[in-house]
Amino acid sequence: MLRFAFRFAIVVFLTLLTQIGGIAYLAGLVVARLCGVGRFVPRLAIFLLVYTSLIFATSIVAPIFGRVPLSCLANASEKLVIRSPIYCALGRNYVTPRLRDLAHALADHMEKEFPGTTTIALDANFPFLTGFPLLPHLSHTDGRKLDFAYYYKDASGNVLDGITRSPIGYFAFEQPADGEEQPCKGWNDWLTGRWDLDVLQPLFPDYRLEEQRMVAAINWLTTEGVSRFGVEKVFLEPHMKNALGIVDDHVRFQGCRAARHDDHLDVQVR
Repeated sequence: MLRFAFRFAIVVFLTLLTQIGGIAYLAGLVVARLCGVGRFVPRLAIFLLVYTSLIFATSIVAPIFGRVPLSCLANASEKLVIRSPIYCALGRNYVTPRLRDLAHALADHMEKEFPGTTTIALDANFPFLTGFPLLPHLSHTDGRKLDFAYYYKDASGNVLDGITRSPIGYFAFEQPADGEEQPCKGWNDWLTGRWDLDVLQPLFPDYRLEEQRMVAAINWLTTEGVSRFGVEKVFLEPHMKNALGIVDDHVRFQGCRAARHDDHLDVQVR
């Protein structure tokens, strides 16, 4: 009974983490039993082989269901990159074709406006099943959402191309100053994804926002992004919107229950 409960917990965890990981785990158990493999290391190798095969198969099958992968194998000349191969390894790099085209168009625009600029994509969506949660996100469930990293510069004002404050592009927050708009200040609710993660903040390098690129990206998303690709919303914390001088109504506050959006841009299309 304990073994069953343990394996069930693994299936649930891997499914929530990668969507297809639970299936890979069960298939690996079957293969290991058929081959008479009982040791941990060979079983782990079988699981990894099955999981890798499923990741590859998913990239072929998912377009049939309306989602395509953003590539983690971009060459040196590619101006749209995913922050880390871990996003592809976990199957979190799937979007609708329209959103894929928007991401590449944004990267091309930023390269034309600021030659040498790399645009960094973060979490997208899982490959299958509308409504399946991409934790910890509340809205990345249908292929129409994609996060972008901020553009940064160092303390001397030098642009840091292709670099983020956080190794994964998340959780290095741009803290609001006293007196700036903070709609969630004093708000407490245990059922929330809004984590301040104060203990992590001193660990991140003291990079600054590259305001010109940030404003250019948001302005493009709320003009050409709207007219050509159907951008519905760009989520951003109010103090960030005010600091960057953004007034367009497509740029919105995501609410106090969702994760903070002063470490990345969350773009949604129709």
